[in-house]
Amino acid sequence: MTDTKDLQETAAPQPVREGHIGLIVAGSVMTGLIVAVGLAVVAFDGATEPVITGVVLLAFSLGWMLLALLSSRRTNQPQRWALVPAGFTAVLGLACLVFKPGNGALEAFSWVWPIPLFALVIWMIIQTRRSLHSWSRPVILYPLFAVLVLAAAGGGYQTVRDTQDGSAHAMPGQLVDVGGYRLHINCTGSGTPTVVLEAGLGEPSAMMAGWIAPAVATSTQVCVYDRAGRGWSEPAAAPQDGLATAAALHTLLTRAHVGGPYVLVGHSTGGIYMQIFAATYPDQVAGMVLLDSQPPTAFADLPDFAGFYSTFRKATTLAPSVARLGPLRLASSSTGSGLPPQAQADERASWSTASHYRSLRDEFLELPTALTQAQALTSLGGKPLIVVTAEKNAQTGWLPLQDKMATLSTNGVHRVMHNATHTSLIEDKTDSRISSQAILDVVHAVRSGTALTN
Repeated sequence: MTDTKDLQETAAPQPVREGHIGLIVAGSVMTGLIVAVGLAVVAFDGATEPVITGVVLLAFSLGWMLLALLSSRRTNQPQRWALVPAGFTAVLGLACLVFKPGNGALEAFSWVWPIPLFALVIWMIIQTRRSLHSWSRPVILYPLFAVLVLAAAGGGYQTVRDTQDGSAHAMPGQLVDVGGYRLHINCTGSGTPTVVLEAGLGEPSAMMAGWIAPAVATSTQVCVYDRAGRGWSEPAAAPQDGLATAAALHTLLTRAHVGGPYVLVGHSTGGIYMQIFAATYPDQVAGMVLLDSQPPTAFADLPDFAGFYSTFRKATTLAPSVARLGPLRLASSSTGSGLPPQAQADERASWSTASHYRSLRDEFLELPTALTQAQALTSLGGKPLIVVTAEKNAQTGWLPLQDKMATLSTNGVHRVMHNATHTSLIEDKTDSRISSQAILDVVHAVRSGTALTN
C-alpha cells in the first residue's frame, strides 16, 4: 500500500527554478529594444516625430508587459510591478499616435514628463530590490534604470536650455507672415541688385550671415533668411517641397518689400532651391552664384548618393525624438566651426533644438522631389552665373556635374578651389572670401553688363 505522504509529495508541483527569472528579464528587455528599433528604423522609416515616439514607447511597453506576465507564470519571482511602466509607456505611446501633437504641444509637455519618469525609476528600483533576486537586477535592470534617469535629466536640461537660448539669442531682422506662418529675414547694406543668400541642407541663416553677408553688404544690399522651421522662422503646416520653398521665399521678399531682380546665392542644397526659384520666377533673377551646390541629378549621376540618402533619412527620422533627450545638444556644443563667435553661437543654438531636427527631417524627406523640380531650370540665358566648387574631399562624380551646372548660362564660369572643402567655403574666414568675391563679381557683371571671367 502506497504511503499517503509519498502520494502527496508526488502530486505536489515542483517549484520553478529561480535561475529562469534572469533569462526572462533579459529576453523581455531585449524584445522591447529590438521591436522598438525595428519599428522606428524599418517599419516606420520616414514617419513624423509623434509616430516614431509613439511606436517606440509601445515597443517598450511590450517589453515591460512580457516581464510581468512571464515572470508571474513561469517563475517563483513574479515581477508584477512591471505592469506600471508598461501602462505608463502604453498610455504615452497611444497618446502620441492618436493625437499626433505638434512641436508646441511637445515642448509644453517637456516641462512635465521628466519628473514622473524620475519618480517612476526610483519606485522601480525599490520594487526590484524587494522582488527580484537574480543577476539580472544589477546586470540588466540597474543599467536600464540609469539610462532612464539620464533621459529624464537630459530632457529637463534640454527644455531649460531651449528657453534660455530663446532669451539669449536676439533675432536680427524681422518675421514676415507668408501665409499662416512667419519667416525670418534680415537685410543689410544698400544698393542693387539685392543678393539673397540660401543656406544648405538643415542649416540656419547664421551660416550665411557669418562671413559672407557682411562682406557682400559693403557693396550692395544682401538678405539672409531662414526656411520654415529653421533658425528664427516658424514651421509650416506641412513639409515643403522645392516649389513650396521657392514660393515662400518669393512671398517673403515681396511682403518684406525687398525689390528684385535678385542675385541668388545657394550653398549645397540651398543651390537647389535657388535653381527652382529661377525656373519659377525667371523675371526676378538678375544673376546666380552656386557654392558647391548639390546637382539636381544627384540620384542618377552620383554613385554614392542613393546609399547616403537612405542612411541619412533614417537618422533624420529618429533625430527629433532623440533631440528631446538632450544628447544632440551636447553634440552640437562640442563641435566647432570657423564662423565668427555670434554666428557660431546662433548656429549651435539652432542645431540644439528638437524643432530644428523636425524641420531637417521634413526637408530631407522632400529632397528627392526638390531635386526633380530643380531640373526644370535648363537655361539662365546670358545672366551672369558663377559656380564655385570645393575639390577637397569631393564625392565621386561631383566635379563633372559642377561643370555641367556652369553651362546653364552663356555668361557662366566655373571656379574650382583645390584646397577648399564643402563647408569651408562658408565657415572658413579665408575660403569664404572666395565665395564672397564670386558674389561681388556677379553683382558687378549685373551692374555693368559685362562678361564674367575666371
